[in-house]
Amino acid sequence: MSAPVVAAIDCGTNSTRLLVARSRPDGHLETLERTMTITRLGEGVDATGVLADEAIDRVLACLIGYRDVLDRHDVGSIRMTATSAARDASNRAVFFDAAEELIGARPELLSGLEEGRLSFLGATADLDPAEGPYLVVDIGGGSTEFAYGSGECEAAISTDMGCVRLTERFIESDPARPEELASALSVVELYLDDVLAFIPDATKASRLIGLAGTVSATAMIEQGLVEYDRSRIHHFELTKAAVEDVFRTLATEDREQRLANPGMEPGRVDVIVGGLCVLVRIMRQFAFDSCLVSEADILDGLAMSQLR
Repeated sequence: MSAPVVAAIDCGTNSTRLLVARSRPDGHLETLERTMTITRLGEGVDATGVLADEAIDRVLACLIGYRDVLDRHDVGSIRMTATSAARDASNRAVFFDAAEELIGARPELLSGLEEGRLSFLGATADLDPAEGPYLVVDIGGGSTEFAYGSGECEAAISTDMGCVRLTERFIESDPARPEELASALSVVELYLDDVLAFIPDATKASRLIGLAGTVSATAMIEQGLVEYDRSRIHHFELTKAAVEDVFRTLATEDREQRLANPGMEPGRVDVIVGGLCVLVRIMRQFAFDSCLVSEADILDGLAMSQLR
């Protein structure tokens, strides 16, 4: 009898992602399909407090395509989540109703703590707990989650900073003016003070693990990858020097120049500098010399939660 097939869908602030998987005999996940579409659900939410009709329509169009993928794999169980943008939006029920009608499962509104724990579960599943503790950082569009632990997540906190939110609040110029970057970096610094107050051992982690599009895109640029190659990105070691170099390059380029970098997606080019403000400041303030890139994240955690 074949293992049951499960699916996880994450409707994030900047992207909508899908994972279809089943359990292998060794207990790890076998990925059947993994895909991502930049849909910018959180566009303007920080300023307006509502999901824009155009943003909802972009995500729903994406979900129609994902529905075909679910049917093709005969998926038996689905968990669909919504995170920062939906947490901030007063009209999220409108989106949830439409998404549920398309997918057959209602989006779960995750708290920042739940989001952090699921990200930790996915990111550390294939790592040796004895080599921990790990600090898992998930840099999203509207929020960034920090989760700490070895065999399991011992502490997690969500902060209201992400690539979309920082860009919309502080970066108005193209390329960004030095004072805009300074303002964004200063706000990140304040949030990191909150992280250390909540997770005092965060700086003692043996390894920093970075998740999501900003980190993956930085790894692609550093390696000169024109096409996405998970085998080259997953568990790639990004040095602090490399992150600083990519940040300096992208922060001084205009949109057209940024888009010319290898692997840069049109949907990410406008917000990646904001995301790098988060990654750079974490590595500076917490004194990490490198960041392990993980392509296993909250989607993997959601899938694993259905197989246990």
